Amino acid sequence: MSFKSEVVIGLEIHVELNTKTKLFCSCPTQGKEEPNTRTCEICLGHPGSKPRVNKKAILFSVKLAKALNCKLANQIIFSRKNYFYPDMSKNYQITQYETPLGENGFILLSDKKVGITRVHIEEDPAALVHPGGIGKAKQVFVDYNRSGNPLCEVVTEPEINNPKEARDFMKSLITILQYLNIFDPDINLIKADANVSIKESGYKRAEIKNISGFKEIQRALEYEILRQKQAVQDGVLLKQETRAWDAKKGVTQLLRTKETEDDYGYIFDPDLVPIDVDLFKVKVPELPVDKQKRYIKEYKISKEDAFVLTNEFNLTNIFEKAIKKVDSILASKWIRRELVRVLNYNNIEVTEMKLDIEEFISLLDLLQNKKITDKVAQKILEELAVKKISVKKYIKENKLEAVSDSGLIEKLCKEAINENSKAVEDYKSGNENSLNFLLGQVMRKSKGKANPKEIKEKLKKLLD
Repeated sequence: MSFKSEVVIGLEIHVELNTKTKLFCSCPTQGKEEPNTRTCEICLGHPGSKPRVNKKAILFSVKLAKALNCKLANQIIFSRKNYFYPDMSKNYQITQYETPLGENGFILLSDKKVGITRVHIEEDPAALVHPGGIGKAKQVFVDYNRSGNPLCEVVTEPEINNPKEARDFMKSLITILQYLNIFDPDINLIKADANVSIKESGYKRAEIKNISGFKEIQRALEYEILRQKQAVQDGVLLKQETRAWDAKKGVTQLLRTKETEDDYGYIFDPDLVPIDVDLFKVKVPELPVDKQKRYIKEYKISKEDAFVLTNEFNLTNIFEKAIKKVDSILASKWIRRELVRVLNYNNIEVTEMKLDIEEFISLLDLLQNKKITDKVAQKILEELAVKKISVKKYIKENKLEAVSDSGLIEKLCKEAINENSKAVEDYKSGNENSLNFLLGQVMRKSKGKANPKEIKEKLKKLLD
């Protein structure tokens, strides 16, 4: 494949499926965390042990492959990836190589389509523990608890051209996984190996291993691209290699020169017979693209709002709960704009906020019924996104109820007119901005608790 872009990125993403037991045995995937306690002769590869396939893991994988628009294989065929390394005690990993479950799929981002090369099923290796960190540890411990956990690997085409696109891809994939209900971000791991190269080096590829989460993938790629560019400027000849991401230091470190697929000596696993994919009837739920179209048609919200709401699972959940009690336009506006604004200001993701959804809906309900003003609601939301509060109690304690007394509003408007004769003259001379100035003065007098629309109407009536 010939490349033209300045940066070329491809991702290999390993998704831990949310099943109770491992891929080929009945050991639990979660539970006791003491090292090497969730193991048996099968996941440890003892001689004579025979693997049996976890049906739910297959169902989840088929569902994901279909959701990613892949062409499904006729049969599920497992292979052995042979290598000598302590993270697999049997010296091979059961995976799919020659015939992946799904091929030639894609994910739609906001401005491009990223191709999916393949989706395949495999078992997770053991965890290697390096006391003091990789490169410094004098000894390495092996914990086989996760060995054999079911993974679905998603491999992209090398069509991602910058770290932000890689982050957006990961976010979109996680959203789809949550829609499918096959992955729980609070329990299951998702890790990516990122292959990145730059034009200046002739696209000599480095693979960065085991990057956790979409925030870290952007950080890792930004660093690695700068490292490669600096190396080229310094006259260093880049080679194909494998590197590790150190999140604490914010750097990648050399692990080894890159091996090729031929080094693994794949063979079909003789202990596992082919399984017909047609035996697994799965129904894919409404996904972000279809939900977006429905939101626009059914709730009359903008395309931009619908895209943001549907491509973040938690925002979708908040919106669908909110519209049971408040107007859909109001809900979309406050989730898409105000809630996202507060999250960006605090530099936190939706999954990190402490928002009580019922309290947030209560806030929207009070706003819709004009019990509070937009300005007051914005201030309360800033509190609500980062800590637990009772909205109604907070309003009462801080005397933030909207001023609805028509006589009081008129009194404040008259005060503003009497105190700002220059603005009054400018307005009467045709300067509409002066009216907004007077409105601001009344809002200040009411401490932001009066309805701006009502103030404007009163001012116009008094001035005209």
